Amino acid sequence: MSLPDVLDQEAFQQWVHDTLRPRVLTRNIRPRVFAQAMANAAFLPDIIERQQNQKEFSLPIWEYLDIVTTQDRVRNGRQRMRRHRALLNRIEQDFGIEPDIVVAIWGLETGYGANRGREPIISALASLAWRGRRAAFFEDELVAALRLVQSQGCAPALMVGSWAGAMGHGQFMPSSVLDFAVDYDCDGIPAICRDDPTDALASIANYLHKHGWKTGQPWGFHVRLPEGFDHALTGTDQTRTSSDWAGLGLLSADGGPVPDYGPGSVLLPAGARGPAFLILRNFHVITRYNKSEAYALGIGLLSDRIKGGRPLQADWPTDERAIGQGDVSEIQFLLTSAGFDTFGVDGLVGPNTARALRAFQSSQGLVPDGHLNGEILALLRNLVRE
Repeated sequence: MSLPDVLDQEAFQQWVHDTLRPRVLTRNIRPRVFAQAMANAAFLPDIIERQQNQKEFSLPIWEYLDIVTTQDRVRNGRQRMRRHRALLNRIEQDFGIEPDIVVAIWGLETGYGANRGREPIISALASLAWRGRRAAFFEDELVAALRLVQSQGCAPALMVGSWAGAMGHGQFMPSSVLDFAVDYDCDGIPAICRDDPTDALASIANYLHKHGWKTGQPWGFHVRLPEGFDHALTGTDQTRTSSDWAGLGLLSADGGPVPDYGPGSVLLPAGARGPAFLILRNFHVITRYNKSEAYALGIGLLSDRIKGGRPLQADWPTDERAIGQGDVSEIQFLLTSAGFDTFGVDGLVGPNTARALRAFQSSQGLVPDGHLNGEILALLRNLVRE
């Protein structure tokens, strides 16, 4: 171990003892539990690096969706649907969540249980709470993990999962284990990490149910926009009824009328040059599982394929320069400096950033599609230089 690594570990241990411990003990974690759980905790620098390179935030959307909806993942998902048909039907009856969406989340999160992660959860969460982005969030999750040790007798050494601290088939964060995990096989333990996926699949369904999933409604669907469509109407922050969208000229991808599933928003994941989707309430429920719109779109498209749908037929602007989270932060800073407030610089594209960008694009005579790319970044940089 190099000297910088040694110094990092020493600084981490001092933070654990001097800063973290007093805060955690005020949240009803017993000193003995804290000592037991943190005895072998170490700073994991590679965890911080992995946080900076999440695929749903760093890859162009078309590349990310290609990874999500591979033939292998679709084929394996259909096999799991057949293998666990009785269980999934019972879950649907009890929670109102269709099998294809449960299986899609299972497939994307862990490859249907094959890749549940091997990182020590306590060390991963402590590392992110010390040096990661959203440190307060990860400290809360660390406290939740300690509650699992304290209230459910989980052995810290056996708590393994993803670099971000998620566990089991559905990659639940510790707080979600506490709030949404269910003992579906009635053996006394909500065991989401066992090889048997019964409790885990029911817990995924319970999570979606508790967050307002609407049974019988799709997540959304591919649509056609009419010539001359006002792109300033797009974005997850702008919702209209299906009849309103139909009145504005929207059609389903096959050219038919827009189905009436209630209010929805037009999502342009690659801007005006890419495909359009009418997203519904259940799309937003999926974002409660993972805040990324790319993730929610990937889950939706994968679930469609698993239940027998065709691959998405769409043209993507593959010639545009992709941007990373650092570029998004710079765009947010530059937009706010130019008078188009994004209400924060966090490197994540949300409704506030899209709204600010649409206003900026309109001021420049551009198509106001709210899509961030390298061209927008270059334009903002040039305006600052002027």
